[in-house]
Amino acid sequence: MKIFRIPAWVILFLGGMGVSAYAQDTTDPHRFDPPWNDPPEAGINFTIPGINNVPDLYGDIVDPQLVIFFAGNQFMCLDDLLAGFKQQHPEIQRIFAETLPPGILAQQIKGGSLTIGNLHITHQPDVYTAGQGGIVAMEDYLDRTEAYAYNRLSLMVPKGNPKKIRTLADLKRPDVRVSMPNPAWEGIGKQIVASYRKAGGEDLYEAIMDAKVNDGSTYLTRIHHRESPLRILLGDADVAPVWTSEVDYQRSIGHPVEEISIPADQNSRATYVAGKLKKAPHPEAAELFMNYLVSDEAKAIYRKYGFETE
Repeated sequence: MKIFRIPAWVILFLGGMGVSAYAQDTTDPHRFDPPWNDPPEAGINFTIPGINNVPDLYGDIVDPQLVIFFAGNQFMCLDDLLAGFKQQHPEIQRIFAETLPPGILAQQIKGGSLTIGNLHITHQPDVYTAGQGGIVAMEDYLDRTEAYAYNRLSLMVPKGNPKKIRTLADLKRPDVRVSMPNPAWEGIGKQIVASYRKAGGEDLYEAIMDAKVNDGSTYLTRIHHRESPLRILLGDADVAPVWTSEVDYQRSIGHPVEEISIPADQNSRATYVAGKLKKAPHPEAAELFMNYLVSDEAKAIYRKYGFETE
């Protein structure tokens, strides 16, 4: 739960007394804002919800010893993964990671840089992770690949499921607002589109992805692993097709959401693959992290957060 501001004189007075100067505000539009993990310790944490908040850039951006680009919906695993890797390899402590949509990460690799706000990032990754199709599309840039985790699709709805959504066919109803990953750069979007066609053919696909996009009742996200949960939590959407692990995580941190299962014959199983870059700036560290991703320890971390492993 996020906080609201109170006058500076109160902050100074209470701060001098060692008393917290903040209280919960259930009307704060940023009360559910990420980051949803525990940020790194620092001399000062100046995260300002809604203004200065970049939850998908992790760790040490200055002189990193390892750079990893993760497909964004794995964000919940990073704290445990990086801590476990550092414990096994204490010589590698400065790690920078991004958890953005894989299509955006691929463009960043090809273009050589990324800008968020006024921050310009020119780091190239040592390791890039994405769905299997995304890795195939980038195979010319990679010299080693490993599959390490799997996932399935679910529907996320607000607690209580007020619109009584039961199936994918319900998403075409005019009264149902859909938060939909954009297939243009989010790999999950293509898999959801395939599920629409499995469930209702072209009629269902066109209703959700054409007619409802045009009338505004289907909202196409730019970064679904942040936007879709927030739209559900803030009452801006009634349903969001997401990975099953994403519903599990939101519930695990106490957010009021529920899961509607998608039947196996309408579902998809995603394969997460890591690739080592041919031009990895830190090739030895990259090899060590590739080895770690396929270890029993890393697989246990993924299972903890609702992924499947083999």
